[in-house]
Amino acid sequence: MAFLRWAIVTVPFILLLGFTSARIAPTGADNPWYQMLEKPAQTPPDWAFPVAWAVIYVLMGLALAMIINARGSKLRGPALVLFAVQMGANLAWSPLFFGMHQPFWAFVLIGVILVLALATTVMFGRIRTGAAILMVPYLGWLCFAGWLCFQIDQLNPNAATLVPAQSAPQMSI
Repeated sequence: MAFLRWAIVTVPFILLLGFTSARIAPTGADNPWYQMLEKPAQTPPDWAFPVAWAVIYVLMGLALAMIINARGSKLRGPALVLFAVQMGANLAWSPLFFGMHQPFWAFVLIGVILVLALATTVMFGRIRTGAAILMVPYLGWLCFAGWLCFQIDQLNPNAATLVPAQSAPQMSI
């Protein structure tokens, strides 16, 4: 029962963090810079990203609740610190990519996030196997997001200096 009480807190908290990070800089269809970028054919539609992240954040929140509830585990404290560090890196990605227009550095950051998330997953697995399993979709999505970010960087060597054109005033006669 304690797990459910933690999950009621951790799931909305992780969702709120993710939502807040995405709102710092407009993402997807709300970002004119992103819309101007050349993207690989395998880029999912804009609506798929918030859906995927919502599912991943719910799973991460559940995994976090399992670890918080693992009282008595000597690895619990270090696992929670590692989770917080990888989550902080995760939350920095959207502002770096969408706000600062830095696909290359966003790709590098995804590599860092992937290493941290993998270490978190392994540590979670030593405490609760179920928590590690809940982190696997996140690892898969990070691999895909890393590939996508790399492709966007390669297709748009001038992405950092690309500035969306201002809307020209329209005149009706």
